[in-house]
Amino acid sequence: MNRIKEVLKEKGISQAWLAKKLDKSYNTINEYARNVRQPSIEDLYRIAKILNVNAKDLLTEE
Repeated sequence: MNRIKEVLKEKGISQAWLAKKLDKSYNTINEYARNVRQPSIEDLYRIAKILNVNAKDLLTEE
C-alpha cells in the first residue's frame, strides 16, 4: 500500500503532471494512486524526489 494519491492531493499536484515528470503513462500513475499496482523501489524514490518528500512518507501515514 502507498500514499501517493494522498500526497499528490496534499501538494495540489495532478496524476497527469506526475506521469509526465516520470515519463510514465497516466494509467500507470493512476494504478499506483489507487493501489492497484505498486511502483518499483526505483520509481518510488523518483516519485519522492519529484514530490520533495521522504520515500517513507509515501509508504506510511504520519
